[in-house]
Amino acid sequence: MAATPIAVVTGASSGIGAATARTLAAEGFRVVLTARRKDRIEALAAELTDAGHQATAYALDVTDRAAVDEFATAFRSLAVLVNNAGGALGADPVATGDPADWRQMYETNVIGTLNVTQALLPALTASGDGTIVILSSTAALSSYEGGGGYVAAKHGEHVLAETLRLEIVGTPVRVIEVAPGMVRTEEFATTRFRGDTEKAAKVYAGVDAPLTAEDVADTIGGAPPPPPHVNIDLLVVRPRAQASNTKVHRTL
Repeated sequence: MAATPIAVVTGASSGIGAATARTLAAEGFRVVLTARRKDRIEALAAELTDAGHQATAYALDVTDRAAVDEFATAFRSLAVLVNNAGGALGADPVATGDPADWRQMYETNVIGTLNVTQALLPALTASGDGTIVILSSTAALSSYEGGGGYVAAKHGEHVLAETLRLEIVGTPVRVIEVAPGMVRTEEFATTRFRGDTEKAAKVYAGVDAPLTAEDVADTIGGAPPPPPHVNIDLLVVRPRAQASNTKVHRTL
């Protein structure tokens, strides 16, 4: 009997990460949930296990390279890695943006993705058909005012995916970048505005049906995977009300 394929999801404590873990578990993967908030991923692992799925929680800070390397020793073969850990801080213009915010966004979105990808690439290759999913953003593809630090970090993540794909061509690992547009989750905008729920709500004001975390998760694991010889380099996912980062239809 073939072993159950394993999928690692970073940033699985909430939002897109948690939704992706649920979707992949329902698809028959044994999911390994990682995030810094141990209580959140343990609760999600228990939820999935109670539903008859296979799930394990592992507290991990993706910016801690030694911890990531230790985590990777548990895997001899790995089917899927979903690099979801990341996020945005602030919406200040470049002229007044806090360098500490820029640094933290780069460390989490880019260096964190680099750490986990490097550490798990041997196991993904050993599987004979590995998939690396990098959750970037439409911010990785175009700029917008007030988003300089986040845009810069997501552009870095986008280039990481492009370059990795070039460098490992010919190996049994595909690199898929998923770039969501406006997604309304319970934490993203609130975290960006440091708990200011009023500012967070204005991001989505008047928008008919922003994307949900489940919408994005469905693009990752909600459909039969493509054949091993097929790669989806880049998938941009937006709500119908959003034509670009700066063109959004609102009914106010």
